[in-house]
Amino acid sequence: MKSNSKVLILTAKYGNGHVQVAKTLENQCKKLGFEKVIVCNLYSESFPVFSEITQYLYLKSFSIGKQFYRLFYYGVDKIYNKRMMNLYFKMGHKRLHQIVTSEQPDMIINTFPMIVVPEYRRKTGTIIPTFNVLTDFCLHRIWVHENIDKYYVASNHVKEKLIQLGIHPSTVKVTGIPIRTQFEEEINTREIYQKYELDPTKKTLLIMAGAHGVLKNVKELCQSFISKSDEIQIVVVCGNNTILKESLDSLATNYPNQFKVLSYVERIDELYRIASCMITKPGGITLTEATALGVPVVLFKPVPGQEKENAHFFEDNHAAIIVNQIEDITDKVHQLLSDEKKLTDMKVNIKKLHVPHSADLIVNDMIKEAAYIKDKHMMAGSVNY
Repeated sequence: MKSNSKVLILTAKYGNGHVQVAKTLENQCKKLGFEKVIVCNLYSESFPVFSEITQYLYLKSFSIGKQFYRLFYYGVDKIYNKRMMNLYFKMGHKRLHQIVTSEQPDMIINTFPMIVVPEYRRKTGTIIPTFNVLTDFCLHRIWVHENIDKYYVASNHVKEKLIQLGIHPSTVKVTGIPIRTQFEEEINTREIYQKYELDPTKKTLLIMAGAHGVLKNVKELCQSFISKSDEIQIVVVCGNNTILKESLDSLATNYPNQFKVLSYVERIDELYRIASCMITKPGGITLTEATALGVPVVLFKPVPGQEKENAHFFEDNHAAIIVNQIEDITDKVHQLLSDEKKLTDMKVNIKKLHVPHSADLIVNDMIKEAAYIKDKHMMAGSVNY
């Protein structure tokens, strides 16, 4: 593909993972010299009010709306070919047409399952190489469409699911999920311990508490960990949750050698590198980051949908522990941290799930595929490329 090529990356902010993947791919495209990289949150730009409402409902699905989200995630398969899906097929069509007309991208990347793109191609005959980058370790049927040229997936497990749905094996490539390049770097962990004022002789429990729906009663849980053993140091990352951070500040003051509480951490990979294990939610990006650095994960009460499916995949591969009852989590984590063999086995198992340099693999393969598709249609005399 020529250096003056343009790429359109479509994403959506239902959770942060789709946007993170889009950003990582954007950076890789720029690194490879694309003339222009357009990143578009298509639904927000097309229907801002509707998008805000549905994003709010999505966040609520991690707390009060679990049954609603279960119905949506597992029930959409049953209505996939029915009339009510037509609205989803059409969402964003007008805005997509504007971008395609004005920018004339050489290829389109979806980091969110937007059926409007292949449907646009089906209806207009406009052939723009279109690729889906799946952002979880499971497959939902809504990613699948006859006018997707290639799928980039996290694992052989997802590839097998696509093949079962009739997708040709040659159009599915196992590349892992793109994550920030900082997770591929080699760093001296001694400097990390010094930076965060942590003891390298102690086990470190990392709790990612800022993300929606990870844990309730975080303060009580941390107090339980502290009282259980002074041989473990706990680091809680609250992200942008200032209320949670303030509620934990007193613990950090009272137990400075056992407990650290942090707000948003830009270089979160540093904490992954020194974590003996991590309590987190089973989002596709977080789990991929854990595979890159070999961090055993404890997954608390995964919500129905992709996160539950992700959790079971990691548990089946002996890379994670799922805990469904809050009263069990302290004992389960302490048992794990006391079992050196299990910790080591989990580290090995989770690293086996990692595919390094995913963004590089994906974009380079897309360039080859796009060139092949263009040549094929030019030879066929297509006038709509």
